[in-house]
Amino acid sequence: MKTSIVPYLVKRFLRFDNEQPFIFLSALLAFSGITLGVMVLLIAMALMNGFDNEFRKKLTIMNYPLTVLPKFYGAANENLLLDLKNKFPELKFSPYIQSSVMARSGSKLEGGYIFGVNFESEAEVNSVLKEVIQKNKYEKFDVLIGKTLKEEFSLFNDDRLMYIFTHVEPGGLSITPKIKRFKINGTFDSGLSAYDKAYSYTTIESLQAILHMPSNQYNGIHIFSDNPHSDIIKIKEYLPRNVSIKGWWEDNINFFAALELEKASLFIVLMLIILIAAINIISSLLMTVMNRRSEIALLLSLGATSSEIKKVFLYLGIVIGVSGILAGVVLGMSGLWILSTFDIVHLPKDVYPTSTLPLDLSVKDFILIVVGAFGIVVASSYYPAKKASEVDILTVLRNE
Repeated sequence: MKTSIVPYLVKRFLRFDNEQPFIFLSALLAFSGITLGVMVLLIAMALMNGFDNEFRKKLTIMNYPLTVLPKFYGAANENLLLDLKNKFPELKFSPYIQSSVMARSGSKLEGGYIFGVNFESEAEVNSVLKEVIQKNKYEKFDVLIGKTLKEEFSLFNDDRLMYIFTHVEPGGLSITPKIKRFKINGTFDSGLSAYDKAYSYTTIESLQAILHMPSNQYNGIHIFSDNPHSDIIKIKEYLPRNVSIKGWWEDNINFFAALELEKASLFIVLMLIILIAAINIISSLLMTVMNRRSEIALLLSLGATSSEIKKVFLYLGIVIGVSGILAGVVLGMSGLWILSTFDIVHLPKDVYPTSTLPLDLSVKDFILIVVGAFGIVVASSYYPAKKASEVDILTVLRNE
């Protein structure tokens, strides 16, 4: 009988009591609060992870996983490029020349950078440009521009776009900037308007001619790697002292640190919803203890142990809490499926890296949410269970 008394009493105390309906209502509110908290946490964490991954993906492409930079003029050259290709055949390399420019169309001006690249090599390291490059053939003084710049200047393919190079050279008694018109031969769309507006690409021969650079020298070498964090260590050991290498994340440390802080803050704030709901568990169990004092005293007098009484109310709170957690998981996963399947929320693409909601719930976040909620439920159930086991049999039966 002792083995069956605990589950029997748990089922009995969970029933709706016509004499004390507020106790059942309080338990229902606790269940609903935990369900809502878990559901919101799952969706919020999936959204945060999704946006984080989207930004990482876009920044990795447009900033390139790894970049070799010269410490001195002429350090990044054809010999270094060939050595790297021979040493690391599994990686993709694309040398480039870079110059800051002002793009001008009519009375409109826009600052940015123009890259001189070998388009065949560039297609191997930049998936955004790859689709466009494969469709077109690029000749000297052709330019590939971003979608945002094209729309802002109202340009079309084969139009001429003027670039004013900030690198100036003396001309008589004045200093005259270099100006060159390029023919537009394609448009790329990275999903980030800042890059689409600021970055332009032309042939490496074009910039070498404008900037009077030798054909075997570059401003840097872009590298595509599937594992940039480990490959940067290998390459760094091989590189000569007159060049350096950096990863894409080194230019965005503060940005992703802010995202991680925001994610942690959101997790803590939303976990408070579950904590508030757990207060209802405490109040519901305490009211049940007060209402069932005579029954508890009678059970103790008939041979039930304090440990069994404690288990009854501990399990009672856990049943309410775990039911809420399971319901929250079901509703949360259903919400994620609906948001990922149907285009309910449409994001402005010029602000965010994607027009649809990016959702990515990691296993780590899922476990943290479930374990955290369960820990709060157990902690909330312990105090009322302890008070129930401490009921004074003589005092209660005498007063009753």
